[in-house]
Amino acid sequence: MPLKRFTRLLWATSLGISLVTGQSIEQETEEAITYLTGTKSGTLPLNGATPTGTYQTFSSKITLATTSLPTSLGVLTANYTESPETVTTLTGSVTSSVTTTTNGTASSTVSTPPRPTNTRPCNNYPELCERKYSNITEVGCHNSPFVRDGSAAANQQYNVTDQLNDGIRFLQGQIQFPVNGTQPHFCHTSCDLFDAGPITDWLGKVREWVSAHPYDVVTILLGNGNYSNPDLYVPWIERSGILQYIYTPPVIPMALDDWPTLAQMILTGQRVVMFLDYNANATAYPWLQDEFSAMWETPFDPLDDTFPCTVQRPPDLPEDQAKNRLYLMNHNLNAEVSLLGQSILVPAVSALNTTNAASGKGSLGMAAANCRDQWTRPPNVLNVDYYNYGDYPGSVFEVAARMNNVTFVKRPCCGSTSAGFRSIQGAGRGLGLGVVLGWGVWMLVG
Repeated sequence: MPLKRFTRLLWATSLGISLVTGQSIEQETEEAITYLTGTKSGTLPLNGATPTGTYQTFSSKITLATTSLPTSLGVLTANYTESPETVTTLTGSVTSSVTTTTNGTASSTVSTPPRPTNTRPCNNYPELCERKYSNITEVGCHNSPFVRDGSAAANQQYNVTDQLNDGIRFLQGQIQFPVNGTQPHFCHTSCDLFDAGPITDWLGKVREWVSAHPYDVVTILLGNGNYSNPDLYVPWIERSGILQYIYTPPVIPMALDDWPTLAQMILTGQRVVMFLDYNANATAYPWLQDEFSAMWETPFDPLDDTFPCTVQRPPDLPEDQAKNRLYLMNHNLNAEVSLLGQSILVPAVSALNTTNAASGKGSLGMAAANCRDQWTRPPNVLNVDYYNYGDYPGSVFEVAARMNNVTFVKRPCCGSTSAGFRSIQGAGRGLGLGVVLGWGVWMLVG
């Protein structure tokens, strides 16, 4: 009989979650269970080791395109009041000549008309308009597509449209080809564990939001879960329609000073930055940027609530190079649990209100400040689970405003009403919590 493989939540009771004692599970013995370790923030082997030999290095800069961006954009700043709200206007006419070197040379000139009046341009803070993309901190959704009430494999409570509406501007998710699948899906470690559907669905929703918000810049980090050739992904990314807003870098690797300002990106219509963590091909697809040539990350799947701000990926990156790249701070605290003798990592849900808080031990605010002090500039991305939790809903956005040195504008947050994770409100701060956890992959021979 053929082997049939399908996902099923394993029931567990008396899950004790504590910052001090960790997590433990008592589970009845079941047969034919396959265990998948970790809630991976990237595309890492299941043994948790940092990949080697998969990082691209460049001895010198390679020119991908030459783009004439405006030096003066007529950005009019204004003091805001909440009601009625003062308006900031972006005006300008941009003509850019782009020369690419993809399998030859092609030139094109594009004229962009002035944009209409808009309120709160530049990712909700008009003060950011004249700053370079590399000089801005945004809140990131770790594993953005993985939303499902009651699933231990989920990392967010609200869908991507809600995430963007609430102020998220950095989205990360892992893509893979399901077994015998013909198109890539967003899958959490394995498509057997959590399949969030075809990437075209999720990217299409992002494209719709970007189209309706012409004064915002959004970044997408795709995890290459199968370590596949990007040729296999690109047709599906193109099918989503998002490439009409894509940013194409002029050189590789991109240093901090190579990035344009948000206003330049908005006025030229290049408002979506896209990275691929492994196996990117900058020559064939310059818009699908190699992540680790332009950015480094702190330790993924952190278990230490002190969140050391050290470079983990790419490994052995010299300090002078790290200081000239973007960097992503992984702040999604995990807890190690034991299930039938196997060790797995799950989000430390009981600690979320502490982990995502604006201040205090183990908080996002504490970790971001430590990174800023250590590297003399703030992180570019604060990558979190369940951004809606903290010392108040959406406190993660206060931390980003603090890192950007702008006055925090508190907006309604977060998402739509949901009972999916109400049980963890008020948890954390070292308190224990009993919940029912679903996890695992069941193997059935039929």
